[in-house]
Amino acid sequence: MNGFVLGGVSSGVGKTVATLAIVQALEDAGYDVQPAKAGPDFIDPSHHEAIAGRPSRTLDLWLCGDDGVRRNYARGEGDICVVEGVMGLYDGDGSSTAMVAEALDLPVVLVVDAKAGMESVAATALGFQQFAAEIGRDIEVAGIVAQRAHGGRHEQGIRDALPDDLEFFGRIPPNPDLEIPDRHLGLEMGQEVTLPTGALREAAETLEADRLAAVAREPPALSSADSAPSEPVDARIAVASDAAFCFRYPATIERFRERADLVTFSPVAGDPVPDCDGVYLPGGYPELHAADLEAAGTLSELGDRASDGLPVLGECGGLMAMSQSLTTADGDRHEMAGILPADVTMHDRYQALDHVELEALDDVLTADTGGRIRGHEFHYSSADVDGDARFAFETVRGDGIDGDHDGLLEYESMGTYVHVHAESGAFDRFLETVSR
Repeated sequence: MNGFVLGGVSSGVGKTVATLAIVQALEDAGYDVQPAKAGPDFIDPSHHEAIAGRPSRTLDLWLCGDDGVRRNYARGEGDICVVEGVMGLYDGDGSSTAMVAEALDLPVVLVVDAKAGMESVAATALGFQQFAAEIGRDIEVAGIVAQRAHGGRHEQGIRDALPDDLEFFGRIPPNPDLEIPDRHLGLEMGQEVTLPTGALREAAETLEADRLAAVAREPPALSSADSAPSEPVDARIAVASDAAFCFRYPATIERFRERADLVTFSPVAGDPVPDCDGVYLPGGYPELHAADLEAAGTLSELGDRASDGLPVLGECGGLMAMSQSLTTADGDRHEMAGILPADVTMHDRYQALDHVELEALDDVLTADTGGRIRGHEFHYSSADVDGDARFAFETVRGDGIDGDHDGLLEYESMGTYVHVHAESGAFDRFLETVSR
């Protein structure tokens, strides 16, 4: 599968809108597009899926490692993979967009904000192209997409100013309908808000789809050992899936389906806890649905099942749902599952945002003693834990639950603030543990 990476000159330059417009332009031109995201985000990929009609692949070197990124890319389907970058092209020490492009040997198309420049747009692009050599990054910045650029003289001025080895792949016209609403944790989810079809198609028409397709290339092939499937286990896993629990990587669900039986349920809707060997509560927005979660009864049942020994694994929003209570930013307190000895409170500002590394203090659901897991944390809540609380991990990097530890333990269950990818090995360990 050929592909290219869409890098930005900075955060907030409009990479997501540009990605969606490019996906639409390629689809309209007859190409079958596989979207992907460089970085640990869940929200941008939900918008990709809404337009492309297939899950977006997560490509993060810190979470997956070099081989894991290549494997995850290779699992995609389609003619062309469009990889949306994270932050600015060179930003980030754990897995920058440039690092992902280098690992996959994919060309970079640079998104430049052109609303107040012409020649300066070209100068910016040239600087980004040449900076790769300055820092020893083996990447090719092939050209630009001009964000918020008008046609006519504005577009022509940008074209004329670009050096010969920087292509002009089109522009995204300024249009207030091409703005995605945001809230804490980022943009609203793709299932909640979609860009107007007319505005997106108008932007797609100002992009040069065939030239974008022509610049895409295929990463080096995987070896047969790298692509070998995992062995199945005798286990049934129940995964919470609704508006409160919507932050899950496609690769995680794929791993569950490949190695075990998988069933989904909705705590918000009050579904009974399925008959299963283990429960996975992914992250999401339990704080937006706290009243419904309290009233529905599923979390209360889950608390009873956990106290009887059913293993429950919760990540971030899942940790919040497993706690004794959740207090919203407005001060409303709601009872949660009562599995973990903690009370969670929402805040107006984020409490943690970083790539994370954890070291297991003992054998736990997702790691052996001394084993290290890499993940990502981004949350607006804090957890007030009981004095005799037990933790699974020491934080090597990141904040975790109390600054030094993560993985709150009770019964056979564990809740953590860290999101991990299937390539970390954590979910394989979870499956093997519950199957025993």
